Amino acid sequence: MQKYVWNEWLRLPVKYPDLPQSAQVALTVWDIYGPGRAVPVGGTTVTLFGKYGMFRQGMHDLKVWPGVEGDGGEPTTTPGRTSSSLAEDQMGRLAKLTKAHRQGHMVKVDWLDRLTFREIEMINESEKRSSNFMYLMVEFPRVKSNDKEYSIVYYEKDGDDASPVLTSCDIVKVPDPQMGMENLVESKHHKLARSLRSGPSDHDLKPNAATRDQLNIIVSYPPTKQLSSEEQDLVWKFRYYLTTQEKALTKFLKCVNWDLPQEAKQALELLGKWKPMDVEDSLELLSSHFTNPTVRRYAVARLQQADDEDLLMYLLQLVQALKYENFSDIQGGLDPGSKRDGQGLSDDAALDSSQILSGSSGSSTTPQKGKEGQDLCTFLISRACKNSTLANYLYWYVIVECEDQDTQQRDPKTHEMYLNVMRRFSQALLKGDKTVRVMRSLLAAQQTFVDRLVQLMKAVQRESGNRKKKTERLQALLADNEKVNLSEIEAIPLPLEPQIRIKGIIPETATLFKSALMPAKLIFKAEDGATYPVIFKHGDDLRQDQLILQIISRCFLKENLDLKLTPYKVLATSTKHGFMQFVQSVPVAEVLATEGNIQSFFRKHAPSEKGPYGISSEVMDTYVKSCAGYCVITYILGVGDRHLDNLLLTKTGKLFHIDFGYILGRDPKPLPPPMKLSKEMVEGMGGMQSEQYQEFRKQCYTAFLHLRRYSNLILNLFSLMVDANIPDIALEPDKTVKKVQDKFRLDLSDEEAVHYMQSLIDESVGALFAAVVEQIHKFAQYWRR
Repeated sequence: MQKYVWNEWLRLPVKYPDLPQSAQVALTVWDIYGPGRAVPVGGTTVTLFGKYGMFRQGMHDLKVWPGVEGDGGEPTTTPGRTSSSLAEDQMGRLAKLTKAHRQGHMVKVDWLDRLTFREIEMINESEKRSSNFMYLMVEFPRVKSNDKEYSIVYYEKDGDDASPVLTSCDIVKVPDPQMGMENLVESKHHKLARSLRSGPSDHDLKPNAATRDQLNIIVSYPPTKQLSSEEQDLVWKFRYYLTTQEKALTKFLKCVNWDLPQEAKQALELLGKWKPMDVEDSLELLSSHFTNPTVRRYAVARLQQADDEDLLMYLLQLVQALKYENFSDIQGGLDPGSKRDGQGLSDDAALDSSQILSGSSGSSTTPQKGKEGQDLCTFLISRACKNSTLANYLYWYVIVECEDQDTQQRDPKTHEMYLNVMRRFSQALLKGDKTVRVMRSLLAAQQTFVDRLVQLMKAVQRESGNRKKKTERLQALLADNEKVNLSEIEAIPLPLEPQIRIKGIIPETATLFKSALMPAKLIFKAEDGATYPVIFKHGDDLRQDQLILQIISRCFLKENLDLKLTPYKVLATSTKHGFMQFVQSVPVAEVLATEGNIQSFFRKHAPSEKGPYGISSEVMDTYVKSCAGYCVITYILGVGDRHLDNLLLTKTGKLFHIDFGYILGRDPKPLPPPMKLSKEMVEGMGGMQSEQYQEFRKQCYTAFLHLRRYSNLILNLFSLMVDANIPDIALEPDKTVKKVQDKFRLDLSDEEAVHYMQSLIDESVGALFAAVVEQIHKFAQYWRR
């Protein structure tokens, strides 16, 4: 039989990782009978992996099936390895032994191995000659690295996991009759652990180092974290030890089963001995999770330590917390024989709330101060009677709740409660001294003023024609003081900023903004001769903006971190209208359209030869800081729908955001970047390689770490707002606080948090998709004009 030797390596265009375990190679030997005619001499097939998933190595003799092409099917009709005859058994046996020798399963003796392999070759040759088949000798490569030989093994992730085979066709469900019943063992353990007898023994308990660390972790949990039963038992066990830590009090109160009188009694006794908690932490005790009146009054007692300025910071949330108070207590504080005097507050007789301040007389409503202290409603009213600014905001926050039609239909009890709060407030003002009664008449005058302003805006909106026509109508109506009575009035505090007393609106300066609702810019004459510009919006619920701006001002302005923010004032005077402070500024979109870029704008208004890029260094520093502050705060609050028209710039370098219609991660635009940082903002700093951009990054880290330190306060403020009728909170009230908490990444250390913020900035700067959406928005704005 003729012998052919090709001695060529064949490279197949497939990578080892791409091979399935069943991969095989089909080989065909062809004979050429002239041009264009080839006849198969024979074909053979071999699997690439052995039965244990090992890739083949070394020489293999493959049987060639005459006259056919190699068949790559499964199972193949041209197997190269068969054991059909005695001869092949002999060759197969020797091949297995050779493989075992190669893999080191036999002792290697050099001189004997040489003789043996020569003998094996001769046996194989004679077997092949005596066989009726042809054989193809194929060598698979050996894998070597650093003179060591390796095998290639087929590996599949999770391939070793056994798949259970179900012997029955379905799962049989057997109802457990004790499923919903009390677990007697757990209840007994709970009662024994917390009985009055355990009190004396627990009194002197001190935790060891490991337990102390565990307690510290529990105390540092965010307000939303639910304690496991083991953690609750641990806190209860070491409650006396924890009384020196004010932060531990809320965690202890969460452990108490208030339905068990003995346990509740112990807890309340301990409440008086505990180190007094911070005012900010006491807000958590006013949320819906704490219903015990003594605990809630303890929180009010802590609030009494806050000065009026601090109280103003939380007033919006405290008015919401009234929803979790005892409604019958609030009603019980009303004077029984209340009757109206003739002092009307509004021309619109349909509004209950606006008639409440129309007078009541009767016995004096002194704030109730029993042995347990004041309840929240009594406290807020008593403080408001002593401070006109507090009285101003309390009035408007409660009025909005009284006028909320949604609450009126969905939850009439809550609506009635707010009406009662307003009645009590009215009575308390009426019983006060002269200054307090003046305060009351000024609030009534404010309400009348706002009602007239609403009627004016309605008349302007009804006017047909374009914005110019409507603006002319607005100015004409304001000038007609006999009909409208808004340009010349008795001095009243401006609801938005009660420290400023206004005497009317300057008619010829009133304008309308170019947006769907056309809000009005009104310039008020102040009593001291100054002017005060304000935006009045009709047809919009400003409560969401009001909340976000309150959080922004609370987060940074109170502390020693000045990031040059501009938390302009917003006050909702109803669910459909309200005031906004006007800040002289230019939208970034307009800056780009007129000046080309942000730096040109700054060079025009604040040039400096010594400063960076020819801009005053103070202005550039302000710009960098304000960019960082807003980037971090808008990330944490999940502010959406950002574009260059709701980013504003002042000539002093302050950049600030307006329009918070989308918060907590909601965004009408697809694929929003995690941080609202536009290309134009970075270019304003001098680009990604500039010193200012590096300073911006540092300021972002500082702001993020600062906000993380106040995360409990921010979460408490949000937790008191979950039942407020604020659109983006009402969507998923139960997830509101969690959404904000997740942004803080409280699971990270400070160092890890900085790295996390770095990655967020890098990801956002690279989010070019946002730039495309910006173009789309520009077109929308163009048509709107």
